[in-house]
Amino acid sequence: MGKFYNDYLDSKIKPERSLFVGIVFLVVVVSGAFGWVYEFIFYWINGGFDKFYWRGGNFLPWLNIYAYGSLMIWFLTFKLRRRPLLVFIISSVSTGILEFFAGLGVYLVTGLKYWNYDTEILGFGSIYGFVCLRSVIVFGILGLFLVYIILPGIYFLAVKLPKKAFLVTAVILFAVFLGDDIYNLVFANLFSLPSAQDVYGSIGFNFMNYRY
Repeated sequence: MGKFYNDYLDSKIKPERSLFVGIVFLVVVVSGAFGWVYEFIFYWINGGFDKFYWRGGNFLPWLNIYAYGSLMIWFLTFKLRRRPLLVFIISSVSTGILEFFAGLGVYLVTGLKYWNYDTEILGFGSIYGFVCLRSVIVFGILGLFLVYIILPGIYFLAVKLPKKAFLVTAVILFAVFLGDDIYNLVFANLFSLPSAQDVYGSIGFNFMNYRY
């Protein structure tokens, strides 16, 4: 295991193309789910341990900005795994930029703020509520977790499991999560279908108030 991890740090593990695609799929799924768990816990604390909030607008527990942000961190730090401080800085800066423009873009299009650090605990350094110092630091730490724990774990599964089993699992999980995302972002809006928030709201789940 030690040799495998060192080979990973030195970018010597080079899976064939199909396995690499499977790794990408699993990074998206695992990171999106991990982000949901983080926000679920944070907003429970932010609300004074009073209520649990379902984060995001999907049926499944995942947040797409964490999923795709993780891919960005992965590719930006691909050759820098031996330099954790640089990984932290790149993760913090890149995800901070992504978060700011994603939040701003959603606000300009819909008039909604899907997050607002001006109204949350530890929101110091907030820039229009879209990004703050705490979020940037946390994302930097999560970038380290991604690069040094999640990614090597997925790489290990990719090379140790039977190829077919790994790929089938990765494709099914990615298809389910992506289908959930597309349905709620596109089809529910275009065809006035019940969204995850409609369904979960009708049975008593708490959602954040996005209108500020």
